[in-house]
Amino acid sequence: MNSSLNAARRARELAGLPGLVVDVLVVGLGVTGTGAALDAASRGLSVAAIDAGDLASGTSRWSSKMVHGGLRYLARGQVGVARESAVERDVLLTRTAPHLVRAQPYLLPLTPSVSRGRAATVMTGYRLGDGLRIAARTPRRLLPGPSRVSAGTALRLVPGLESRGLRGALLSWDGRLTDDARLVVALARTAAAHGARILTRCRALELTGDGALVRDELTGQVLTVRARAVVNATGVWAGTLVPEVRMRPSRGSHLVLRPETLPGLSAGLHVPIPGEANRFVLVLPQADGRVHVGLTDEPVEGPVPDVPSVPEEDVTFLLGVLNSVLGTAVGRREVAGVYAGLRPLLDAEGRTADLSRRHALSVSRDGVVTVAGGKLTTYRRMAQDAVDLVVRLRGLPAGGSRTARLPLVGATGGSGTPGRLAERYGSEAAAVQALTREDPALAEPLPTGVTRAELVWAVRHEGALDVDDLLDRRTRIGLVAEDRAVALPAARAALDR
Repeated sequence: MNSSLNAARRARELAGLPGLVVDVLVVGLGVTGTGAALDAASRGLSVAAIDAGDLASGTSRWSSKMVHGGLRYLARGQVGVARESAVERDVLLTRTAPHLVRAQPYLLPLTPSVSRGRAATVMTGYRLGDGLRIAARTPRRLLPGPSRVSAGTALRLVPGLESRGLRGALLSWDGRLTDDARLVVALARTAAAHGARILTRCRALELTGDGALVRDELTGQVLTVRARAVVNATGVWAGTLVPEVRMRPSRGSHLVLRPETLPGLSAGLHVPIPGEANRFVLVLPQADGRVHVGLTDEPVEGPVPDVPSVPEEDVTFLLGVLNSVLGTAVGRREVAGVYAGLRPLLDAEGRTADLSRRHALSVSRDGVVTVAGGKLTTYRRMAQDAVDLVVRLRGLPAGGSRTARLPLVGATGGSGTPGRLAERYGSEAAAVQALTREDPALAEPLPTGVTRAELVWAVRHEGALDVDDLLDRRTRIGLVAEDRAVALPAARAALDR
């Protein structure tokens, strides 16, 4: 099975579409769309999956990278969503993407502003969350249970904490992704290995229950793609193709702090938001020394932007909450970059922070199946439910879903290469490193530790078509503008090889 995506394969498979009727057309190549393409293709169905941009060019590259066990939803009484989250976290950790998902420790500092009653309530929640882990049969060796630690231990794990009045901290564990966009790439490539046509830069101009009018954004060619079933998995943009679908997106803003802003950080942080019972700012240390701080939850009004902006008030808010637990305040100058993602929430009454993360399926008057809502952790179940529905509605010749036990590209066989490459490429790490023997110059490191070899690998095997694909999605160098400028010549050179 050939999992490599590149410009030549795209051109060949796009040229083969006229006159062909595929079983399933998936529109949208974020995490849910690539998940649906894999689910359908792994059942033996013929699949074409398209996106107006790149893999993960929308919301799926702007998440907090958390693989939640559902604790937040449990606190709101959304037991079904919480249980589903824990099960899907286990699938990612133990079977489908153990090279991309791992356990992350978090501290909730017990500062004077956290009452003993609130600390007890939060710890009860953590223990209930650990019960979800047990119910999902996730081994404790992969995801340790919660505990209370001393002030000394808290300061060792997070040296920057304000020590005055610190009573210790609550330590909990959850799943996190190395990189959300890399999960989407792995899904797309695994789907391609099962025969799916993964076609980026193909915009759906019109959508019906039996296909789409599509424009190749690289050439301007317009063609009709015919399909027995159509899945609209475009997230916050779902309503632009199927007007009956009503979305109410919210903005989650994040800060990227410069390396050494919080030196010695070996755990993440849950920092309580003043006046909110169950909301926290997350502080996530990164492998490259940077720290991500997020996230807000603000409604987005009007047209949905392709790339959301981060207003200065979000920066001020996040820094304010972060600094409430630090001994030395982090200033605006330490913010090297910002980014925001849009949560694909279904329209309902109330604050966006309170809306359910449960996904929903709908069928338009002409038969388009839209999958909307949900969250990154439960993408696989969302995709399975969408494909189950189109199989049933259209009578497609397919059995049940296989994806709960289907390892993604890179998940099996061992990396043979320890360290950073293994954490991003899994069993393909050795092949990426082998490119440096072909040309030693490819070993040259770029900002964030990425090598030129990784850029070449992305062009040859991961479907990268331009410098934005390379710097903003296959790697995350582009999160910081000055890093992007430094790496730009190397990205252009990789495209020319």
